[in-house]
Amino acid sequence: MTAGLIVLIIVLVLAVIALVKSVIIIHQAEKGLVERFGRYSPPPLEPGLKMIIPFIDTLRYRVDMRETVLDIEPQPVITKDNVTVTVDAVVYYYVTDAMAVRYEVANFPIAVSKLAQTNIRNLIGEMALDETLTSRERINAALRETLDEATDKWGVKVTRVEVKEIEPPRDISEAMSKQMKAEREKRATILQAEAYREKQILEAEGDKQNAILVSEGDRQKEILLAEGERQAAILRAEGEAKAIETVSTAANTFFIGNAQLLKQLEVTQASLQDNTKLVVSDQSRLINILGLGEALDEARSDKKSK
Repeated sequence: MTAGLIVLIIVLVLAVIALVKSVIIIHQAEKGLVERFGRYSPPPLEPGLKMIIPFIDTLRYRVDMRETVLDIEPQPVITKDNVTVTVDAVVYYYVTDAMAVRYEVANFPIAVSKLAQTNIRNLIGEMALDETLTSRERINAALRETLDEATDKWGVKVTRVEVKEIEPPRDISEAMSKQMKAEREKRATILQAEAYREKQILEAEGDKQNAILVSEGDRQKEILLAEGERQAAILRAEGEAKAIETVSTAANTFFIGNAQLLKQLEVTQASLQDNTKLVVSDQSRLINILGLGEALDEARSDKKSK
């Protein structure tokens, strides 16, 4: 093997190595930071197949641009009323400037974690225990605003901070548990009393409505009975009036004339007792009563024959 062939082989090997080192693949949701002789060489590489100068440029960092969750380690914190509670949280963030997150801060996750712990201590230290347990939303909002402002120069956007747990000491937890149990029992007793009260009110209202309905029914019944009695009285009165009218009509028809004849007869009898002469019209009904009608008729016949 000649020296020229050896040199050619070496050149080919170096060419292959240079080609391999010059081809870089940047994955989706990543950006690549290239340094040239130890100095950052902008711009950052976008996702895809990229070429750099071998042995001169170096792909130093691959920065994940997706939203990331950072877990903050639990830490003891003293509240305003001197109660030690254990607090842990999570921070959601994403990178907006790949160069800043690598060159403006040495270790971003540790820096954010320490910053979050410090602000948690400050916030919880200004609040009483009961307030910390009921003000998580306010704590989350205050932490997010503080962390977002502090990390802006690091090329990071903090989107959300969530306090996972605020754990008081065991004895306080037991006392709070007993208090909550007593409060639940109190509420249960109040609810039972209110339910019983509502039941009594509803029953009383039902009795009232039932009494009203019964009273209304009795009233309607009395009205109907009174109406029936009134109609019966009217009918009886009309019947009695009709009977009286019939009797009156009969009396006028049958008794008035007979009574007059009877009176005339009594007068005639009284006159005859004294041998008094009476002149009676041949048209008078007294002729029939005295039985003189036939005699009068015979006298009239004899008179006509003569």
